[in-house]
Amino acid sequence: MSNTTNPDPAQGAPAFIPLEANPQEMTRLIHKLGVSSALQLHDVFSLTDPEMLSFTPRPALALLLVFPVSAVYESHRMAEDNTADEYKSAGEQEPVIWWKQTIKNACGLMGLLHAVSNEQGSILDELLKKSIPLPPRERAAVLEKTDDIARAHREAASEGDSTVPDAEDNVDLHYVCFVKGSDGAMWELDGRRKGPIRRGELKDDEDMLSEKALSLGGLKFLEREGSDPRFCAVVLSAASE
Repeated sequence: MSNTTNPDPAQGAPAFIPLEANPQEMTRLIHKLGVSSALQLHDVFSLTDPEMLSFTPRPALALLLVFPVSAVYESHRMAEDNTADEYKSAGEQEPVIWWKQTIKNACGLMGLLHAVSNEQGSILDELLKKSIPLPPRERAAVLEKTDDIARAHREAASEGDSTVPDAEDNVDLHYVCFVKGSDGAMWELDGRRKGPIRRGELKDDEDMLSEKALSLGGLKFLEREGSDPRFCAVVLSAASE
């Protein structure tokens, strides 16, 4: 499995051990943070093979991709961000909850927070209660100072299958999360970007592994980065029986 990073940490912000893209450890982490045991992370064995997709529990509430930060991706990201305004919204009216990443190597945590913060019934109550009324930079500052989150992340990141890197290491993989917002649209959530990105409309019965959702998000990443063996995907969905 892969470890991930954020190449653009904020000045003076803390650094976390990169989180392995391991569904078992990720599930333990979200449960430590108070997410219902009825939810867990699952491997996605293929984004293109219907038979392999059938092994993944549905509906897929969130899709997290792990991908190499290549020159092709960076060119794409910067071209989009150059035409976008810095996101400043806050409060209950937001169609999605977006976390700006200021903690080095915390993109795995950002991906998980993007997944679970946008699901009704998540009981990360204290963090969300403090954070939702705040604009992005202040919201990120609350996260930086939440010791319980840092402690749970450190434990999960230290228990993976691969060699545990140092929190200050520079590694070249990154997470992005796709969710359906309260407006019914599919959103791309990445703490490195200027804000959440609305990728298109979804029908009520379309989840994050539906043909439409994958065409708007996951398959575009696969086309750019999928030849790299480090590319992988997991989903948040119902716990296996």
